[in-house]
Amino acid sequence: MQTIFPNKFVKITLLTSIWINISEVFRYFVIVMPTMRKDLSAIPNVAPMDWWVFSIWGVWDTILTASVVFITWLCFKTFGDKKRTIYIAGTTCWAMFFLLFWVGMVNMNLSNPNLLLLTLPLSWIEMTIGAWIALKLLDKSDDRKSV
Repeated sequence: MQTIFPNKFVKITLLTSIWINISEVFRYFVIVMPTMRKDLSAIPNVAPMDWWVFSIWGVWDTILTASVVFITWLCFKTFGDKKRTIYIAGTTCWAMFFLLFWVGMVNMNLSNPNLLLLTLPLSWIEMTIGAWIALKLLDKSDDRKSV
């Protein structure tokens, strides 16, 4: 697998972001937002939905997706094995973004620890599927078909 930068990287990131955005929106609207509004009801305008929040969310999803694509590419170059690559890339991204975030939220008493029982497994699945999609797209983008 040769380098994917910059054109292939951007294309793969945009395509992988479809899954990441769908998963993020689902988890937020169905699980996180209602729970945060209930648990943090004393905070004015908690978990708002406006253009400012959507733009920040767009930055978050872009960083998240670009990281999944890059780490998947890097893991494949390092380990070569597809299953190992998917597992390591997905788990690494999950730990860097979601595990760290939610542990910090619970540590600051800004989230219900029970919320972790739903958000952490769902976000791990999201990242693992994201790594799988990225690897499939990397495979298609490689002219030598070495993936």
